[in-house]
Amino acid sequence: MNFVAFRYFNEVAKTKAIRRAADRLHVAPSAVSRQLAMLEHSFGAPLLERTNTGVELTPAGVLLERYTRNMFRELDQVKDSISGFRSLRQGEVKIHVMEGVLSSMLPEVIAGFSSRFPGIRFSVSSNASDAIVEALIKNQTDIGITYNASLRPELEIVVERADPVMCLVATNHPLAQNATVRLDEICQNRLALPHRGFGLRQLFDSAVEARRLQPDYVVETNNIELPRAMAATGNCVTLGPVLAAFREIQMGLLVAIPIDVPTFLMVRSSVCVHRDRKLSFAAHEFIKMLRMGFSQSGIAA
Repeated sequence: MNFVAFRYFNEVAKTKAIRRAADRLHVAPSAVSRQLAMLEHSFGAPLLERTNTGVELTPAGVLLERYTRNMFRELDQVKDSISGFRSLRQGEVKIHVMEGVLSSMLPEVIAGFSSRFPGIRFSVSSNASDAIVEALIKNQTDIGITYNASLRPELEIVVERADPVMCLVATNHPLAQNATVRLDEICQNRLALPHRGFGLRQLFDSAVEARRLQPDYVVETNNIELPRAMAATGNCVTLGPVLAAFREIQMGLLVAIPIDVPTFLMVRSSVCVHRDRKLSFAAHEFIKMLRMGFSQSGIAA
């Protein structure tokens, strides 16, 4: 079906005259007549009856007028909605993020964004970095924030920051006074770490296996918060980036100590998107604020 023909027919139905419709459409009356003839040919039925005063709709024309009226009303609503998206009066941003970021930088960035654009909603899911990468690949999320993830060619890094793996201990723990700590010293303590599906744990396992160390795991979990809570009691040691432990460090519950392992110093947190996914206006604008949040909370690349 021809959209232009529907538009011309709808205007004729409203004005009851081909010439008046043509004037409102800023086209020649012959152009309107041609489009009406094409419509009647397509439907195989007359849509208009010519009268001395103009035109009247046939029963088929009444049916089509009802359809086109609803169609153009819905189209106007779509235009208004798109205008709302463009002006950020409405919309949604989907984020998949490593759990530690939920309690540090992300709430402040979302709060700042929401104060400027209160009509934007957020859907935030936390998971391991590997699962975040899969969510991006499958277009289940707009933005992914990963830690030490093995990125795929389909993904693009928007911004990243250095986030070395640190030893996190309570302020009264014997290691808390160290300027740096060795991996063998860490393994002499009871450990609370995430499960093997997490990039942090995979990095740690690789390092201890290369050095033939025997860690003492007292807690293994799929929850990122629990190891830090255990470390804050002083009975365990855990590992993680400063970004993830930012709140506990600020509150004086934990101390972050650099670890004397070169690969631990090279780890980065990354904000990623799907290379071929067209981001919404809201997601595109939010990434600008997220970039600034990363820059202010660490070293942005």
